[in-house]
Amino acid sequence: MAVGIKNIVPESPQSVEVLSYSLSFILNFIFVVGLSLIISIFTGYTIEVIIALVSYALLRQASGGYHLESGMLCVAVSTLGITMFAFSDYNLVATRWVTAGALILCLIFAPQVKNHIRIPERYYPLLKVLALLMVTSNFLFDSPVMATAFFVQGLTLISVKEVRRG
Repeated sequence: MAVGIKNIVPESPQSVEVLSYSLSFILNFIFVVGLSLIISIFTGYTIEVIIALVSYALLRQASGGYHLESGMLCVAVSTLGITMFAFSDYNLVATRWVTAGALILCLIFAPQVKNHIRIPERYYPLLKVLALLMVTSNFLFDSPVMATAFFVQGLTLISVKEVRRG
């Protein structure tokens, strides 16, 4: 696809490698959202899947996290995870504990964005605050789906290298 785009617009300053990298992100996003929504139609949890998709994606943008090596593996794991988050059904106390767990994970580990985005390090504290505000918002919504999405995203922030060093 990237070669085709470059052939159509050869004067573009982007290399085929940059186009391929960008396309992989776009296609992964489309596949995860599309597959998750299709599955949700069959499970009857479409609203919950939308909540999970939005919650997880927004927090991931602010906090970063572990990236799988394979795009197809990412699509499979993400689709499975989002679909499972939609089935989260805790009572209020459990929802708040899971949300608190997510908040602690973000407080300790966020952001994990080095080598993934081009935001200067001086803005990392703002990313942490944004992540903490997002997770804290679930104390208002009390959504078990949001709590699960936030907690699992928080787990992706844990770097095995950092834990071993620490």
